[in-house]
Amino acid sequence: MKFRHLGPILGVLALATPSAAVAADREPATNAATFEALRSVDLRMATIAYRLTTANAALCRRLAPTPGWVIHSLGQYDPKLRDVARQVFGFATPIAVEAVVPGAPAAMAGVAANDSLASVGGAAFAATDPGNADATSATRDAALAQIAQTPVTAPLTVTAVRGEVRRTVAIPASPGCKSNFEVLLGPELDASADGSIVQVGVKFFEKYGDDDLAVVIAHELSHNILNHRARLDAAKVSRGLLAELGRNGRLFRQTEDDADLLGMYLLRNAGYDPQIAVRFWEGHGGDIDGGLFRSRTHRSASARAQRIADEIARIPADAPTPYIPPILATRDQPLQ
Repeated sequence: MKFRHLGPILGVLALATPSAAVAADREPATNAATFEALRSVDLRMATIAYRLTTANAALCRRLAPTPGWVIHSLGQYDPKLRDVARQVFGFATPIAVEAVVPGAPAAMAGVAANDSLASVGGAAFAATDPGNADATSATRDAALAQIAQTPVTAPLTVTAVRGEVRRTVAIPASPGCKSNFEVLLGPELDASADGSIVQVGVKFFEKYGDDDLAVVIAHELSHNILNHRARLDAAKVSRGLLAELGRNGRLFRQTEDDADLLGMYLLRNAGYDPQIAVRFWEGHGGDIDGGLFRSRTHRSASARAQRIADEIARIPADAPTPYIPPILATRDQPLQ
């Protein structure tokens, strides 16, 4: 889960020395600048995720309302930083809108960054002031689960609070693949998907542009769409030190291969040039091979680029958008 201790992000975004947590006596203006940098990174993630999930709704069995926003809770932040978080993000209630994707349904409905949220569908969010408790995303996660219960074909009706004004806002229906997206704080090039959440390390956002980020996010989203976590569990693979050995390594590599290919199709359906996936592995694969991926569970960067290029060549000239690729049929097949 994404907890907001913020120490590592200072090193990545503000070019300061990373620490375990932002010092309590740090200048409030410095903390506020760090929060704004975090908002910018979260908005980049949300913008790409919104584009990918809504454009590929036809490929996903699990859908959720996708208004195009980032919501967060006061309890995600270190207790010593909550006063600054209130100043920067509002938090008239424990749940607030951190950022809104330009042109997305939330933006069209008038929802803006720093609006606080009190209810969805007339039901109050089950959230309380965290007081001095340790940072936890439980309140935010509960709110996301409550929002996800809204039928995807119905408007998402929320009570928004801005200053002293409370208003009911009906956000147009916008189905998208059901997956939460988080920026993972820390100094490593790291990305993962567990079936319901996609996490991408903040280092990616410092190092790469949005097209490259889209390749990484589409790859991780593909793991969720293809049910890889559940299928690997059903195959009783071993993780940790044994993940690279024998059958374990082969099955992990199979899921990575499939996520590469489906990720390319997700990009294409969302209006990206699918060749950006080839260019990413040709240009940046060395960065990833050396950190994020282990050799026995992933092909070389050059091999990944070639497999994606070969798959692009197989796309029918008259393929519709969205295109349902044959690889999607594998999501129900046991891994062997």
